[in-house]
Amino acid sequence: MRRGVWVLAIAGLAVSAGIAAARPPVVVELFTAQGCSSCSDASAHVAALADAKGVLPLTFAVDYWDYLGWKDTFAKPEFGERQRAYDARLGVAEVYTPQVIVDGRGQAPGTKPDAVDRLVREARRTPADPPQMRWRGDRVAVGSGRRPKGDAEVWLIRYEPREQDVEVKDGDNRGHRVVERNVVVQLARLGRWRGRPVLLAAPPSPQDGLKSVVVVQGAAGGRILGVLEGG
Repeated sequence: MRRGVWVLAIAGLAVSAGIAAARPPVVVELFTAQGCSSCSDASAHVAALADAKGVLPLTFAVDYWDYLGWKDTFAKPEFGERQRAYDARLGVAEVYTPQVIVDGRGQAPGTKPDAVDRLVREARRTPADPPQMRWRGDRVAVGSGRRPKGDAEVWLIRYEPREQDVEVKDGDNRGHRVVERNVVVQLARLGRWRGRPVLLAAPPSPQDGLKSVVVVQGAAGGRILGVLEGG
């Protein structure tokens, strides 16, 4: 994309910043592992939230339980790093599974569906003033808005929307089938957002059939400020 087109794209968002953006969906992040014996019910509950309007559940598989006998087939180190950033900000002493983070604002054990649902309801009631966000080819344009304290980060998340069914052959879940939905495949930090319009390049998708979501959130595991689906 030529520089002149970049300027026009950013300027367009700056002009439209005064127009109220649609309320972003509530982002529900489940941190789980195929070898976690208490995670199946949490996966089922979070998967069911995918059918609720205005809720976007995402499943992040972590690798720190791999040493117990089963190597999670979806886990990546960066997913555990994302969870640690949340826990450090929210005052959680150590990472655990299943853990649910809602909009980067609060956390609850995935074994407590009522607590998860309460966080979702609270997030829905929280006033939102998201920046305008659009795809421009293979780039993401984020418009102007209130500059968050400590600035914000822009993340690209790509996930598999189809239900994933994995047979676990070792560890605590040996002999069981683990079913997960909206499993995250790619997590990439695109850059920073300081309240001014920016245009950020996105990496290519690692495989066909994935859905994309771009998240603007406070730095180091902060609150989610804006969500762009599609692309």
